[in-house]
Amino acid sequence: MSPILSTHRELGRTIAAACLVLGGVTAAEAGTCPKDKVLAEPRKIAEAADLGIKRETLSIVNLTGWRGVGDLRLRTRRLTVAVNGIVPTHQHDDRPSIVYVVKGEIIEHSAFCSVPILHREGEWTPEFGKGHAHWWENKTGQEVVLTSSDVVPPDMLDDPDM
Repeated sequence: MSPILSTHRELGRTIAAACLVLGGVTAAEAGTCPKDKVLAEPRKIAEAADLGIKRETLSIVNLTGWRGVGDLRLRTRRLTVAVNGIVPTHQHDDRPSIVYVVKGEIIEHSAFCSVPILHREGEWTPEFGKGHAHWWENKTGQEVVLTSSDVVPPDMLDDPDM
């Protein structure tokens, strides 16, 4: 395993552990794939297109040189998902992320779950690992607001799909 990938995984685990402590066990258990629907191997999921998403960068922290991480940034964004909006299919093989539902409810379609996952206001979900691909859709009739914090290289800061 490359030192960079190992460091990314360590950082992802640290972020997830911090959320468990801050969010509590109840929040961690909410909005997850039902245990009997979790897949051991990722499945092929639909390629959903970007639709009705407003992305606003709230903060960026330059992690360059921190604990040997390399040239990476910790970025936090607000995503506003319009009614019938879709956060497009994307991967988290090499991009740890945490999403928090600020307002509304949203459905996640994950490569590791055989059924859609409902995420409600006040819930969060860590996103990271080999084969972790998913997309989200808003079918609630009201806009949904999410915050997303992820670790990216500088050249991906403005990539709307990332």
